[in-house]
Amino acid sequence: MKHLPCLLVKEIRSLLFAPSTYAASALFMMIMGIIYWLILLEYSQEAIDSLPIIDFFKGYWLPVLILVPMLTMRCIAEERRQKTLETLLTTPASALEVVVSKFLAAYLLYCGLWMLTLCYPIITSYIVYSNLDFNPFMDRGILLGGYLFIGLSGLLFVSIGILASSLTRSQLVAGMLCFTILFIIIVGGFLIARTPISQNSIIPIIELPMEYALQSFIHLEDFSRGVIDTRPFSFYISNTLLALGVSVLVVESKIQ
Repeated sequence: MKHLPCLLVKEIRSLLFAPSTYAASALFMMIMGIIYWLILLEYSQEAIDSLPIIDFFKGYWLPVLILVPMLTMRCIAEERRQKTLETLLTTPASALEVVVSKFLAAYLLYCGLWMLTLCYPIITSYIVYSNLDFNPFMDRGILLGGYLFIGLSGLLFVSIGILASSLTRSQLVAGMLCFTILFIIIVGGFLIARTPISQNSIIPIIELPMEYALQSFIHLEDFSRGVIDTRPFSFYISNTLLALGVSVLVVESKIQ
């Protein structure tokens, strides 16, 4: 992996010069800003037991479904369309290094955009409270747990985007495929687990994974409450490695 640093710099530079990156960033910040504003509006109108930042994190799935496809759809698909992927792989760089560099570049940008959303509770805290240590907008435990979940789940989400981009030459198709898979993982697991068939004790082999593994909302709730379980780490990291491994195999097969 000695060529990985050079490839990573190249990919980060490519993302920073891509118009789709700025479009995705602007759309993401706008959506998160609207979500946060609506939450504050609701809290100003009636008394609610939970903290605003908890409800803010619960809306993570909506911008993720838009942000991740836009960040990853051109990573490999555009290289294949322009036939530069074959040229890149004729250098000493391996397919693994190419895929990992594209994944890390997109993931770092993904995490960076999420960290920018921290400005919303900070600004609100300075406006409403003079002491940041005691206010409902800056609960450090919830913030740490919420952003830890965002970073952990982002590993899988971005790797799925890389996999979708490796399967086609079209950015549009890659984006739609990524959106569909993410929707199934984030929303589909939540819905399937609440269907009568998944709650039938006759089929515990189906009930068990639907009970926890595919329900990212439960993972988020646990992390926000400070409950750090090993199961989400195993689920997200193992599936991230699986998606990246398949992406490497796909890339290698396309140049043979």
